[in-house]
Amino acid sequence: MAFWIAGAIGSVIAYLLGAIPTGYLAGRLLRGIDIRQHGSRSTGATNVLRILGKWPALAVLLIDVLKGVAAIFVARWLCPGIATELSPARPTAAELQAWVPWIVCLAGIAALLGHGRSIWLNFTGGKSAATGLGVVLAMSWPVGLGTVAVFGLVLAITRIVSLSSMLAAVTAIVLAFGLAHPLPYRLLVIAGGLYVIMRHRANIGRLLAGTEPRLGQSSPQLDSTP
Repeated sequence: MAFWIAGAIGSVIAYLLGAIPTGYLAGRLLRGIDIRQHGSRSTGATNVLRILGKWPALAVLLIDVLKGVAAIFVARWLCPGIATELSPARPTAAELQAWVPWIVCLAGIAALLGHGRSIWLNFTGGKSAATGLGVVLAMSWPVGLGTVAVFGLVLAITRIVSLSSMLAAVTAIVLAFGLAHPLPYRLLVIAGGLYVIMRHRANIGRLLAGTEPRLGQSSPQLDSTP
């Protein structure tokens, strides 16, 4: 029971970390605008780049990645301490080894949901790719580095951020199964990867239609968004 309570607490904290509306705050602070009313209506770094410029976009990207890292840090280091305090007897190393990966799984998913469905923005938000990257990097750095490598390679070739993000999500799933990881970590990467891809539904439609803008390029379809 103590581990379930710790996992619930960790998930709430992870959700609130993910829900920090970085891109929205950047729009408000720098231009006094609601970035959800411009471009793709996303609060992610790509839309921030389109609307506010490269330096605000870089800051939003880094903070969004750190949100994912912080969520896993909470799950790995804070939650075991909470479980220990709540347990009648001190948990054994075997119990911690068995339960902590599940707490990490819940916290990672909560962080992604927080970014994509922020409580502070009436449950709207970004596409969770950057926060997902932070989760993966903190969960398993080999998977994270492989994901970054594929993202960078595809972006360099195509200059299409959405395509790069989705292929990076697929790469994370493949690497999570190709390398030795606990079942909860694999489930986290599958759920997170599919969630990121699902959040790119509109981008998939534009990719199929050949109208998806490239990095640094605007789109008439996006520019017409109120």
